Amino acid sequence: MIGLIISLIIVGLIAGFIARAVIPGQQSMGVFKTIILGIIGSFVGGFLGFLIFQHDPMDGFFQPAGIIGSIVGAIIVLFVYTRFAGRSSVNR
Repeated sequence: MIGLIISLIIVGLIAGFIARAVIPGQQSMGVFKTIILGIIGSFVGGFLGFLIFQHDPMDGFFQPAGIIGSIVGAIIVLFVYTRFAGRSSVNR
């Protein structure tokens, strides 16, 4: 169990760091937010992998992906975040 948590943190950090390097612009995130970005990206990558390949070795569509899927998922999550985070719902 502790090994899974540590591996999620390490893969999350790597995937989040690479996603921040790929997406242009300045993202004001610290290390903790970068790890969270990578972990969320890992689950997004696992979900997309299930949708594309319709094969899941763990018999569940919500699972962490490998490093490539985590990076792709983190890039998608960061792209969506940068597009919608700066918008305000208040019109002046």
